[in-house]
Amino acid sequence: MNTRQGIGMTSQRTRDRLIDRLREKGIANEAILEVMRSTPRHLFVDEALASRAYEDTALPIGNGQTISQPYIVARMTEVLLGSHPPRRVLEVGTGCGYQTAILAQLVEEVFTVERVAPLQQRARNLLYELGLNNVRYQHSDGNWGWKKHAPYDGIIVTAAPESVPEELLQQLADGGRLVIPTGGQGQAQRLRLITRQGDEFSETRLEAVSFVPLVQGDLS
Repeated sequence: MNTRQGIGMTSQRTRDRLIDRLREKGIANEAILEVMRSTPRHLFVDEALASRAYEDTALPIGNGQTISQPYIVARMTEVLLGSHPPRRVLEVGTGCGYQTAILAQLVEEVFTVERVAPLQQRARNLLYELGLNNVRYQHSDGNWGWKKHAPYDGIIVTAAPESVPEELLQQLADGGRLVIPTGGQGQAQRLRLITRQGDEFSETRLEAVSFVPLVQGDLS
């Protein structure tokens, strides 16, 4: 079996149906759609869930985390890229590495931070196998971003803090875009786009979302 291409419920035909659904939901960036069509999402989930990998739904990946719904991945990526795709992107929350893999095929450099060491190691191994070598990894608390490599043209956060961490705002380049869900656990969450112009930050509130919380501290 070619595990990258998949068979049955992980076949190219199944992937094509997912892309059709994303397009129907309003995703218009063809580069994003093509990358998502060709990326083997079934490799990023437990083998027992592989048959559901191309459903438009979030799935558990262990350690209390999830792989985001494909629509949300596409939507957040589309908002992040905007009309001028960023060159350097910080991702807060590597998770299983699926969002990382999508970004790595669309921008020059990805810097990704994850607090759960086993998740990040698994993601690193898989992205290496897929030939995605423009990603740097850091095991740490995502609330602090990754100051060493700042500023970033784009920052994407794949878990929800109650409010936007100040450290992330300060690591955003002038003209940069931050895409982040906010709202504590049990609260209504909203996806937000924050754009920096000098020392000023403008915000656009987008759709309601549901993410795991952005937890402080790191786990080995």
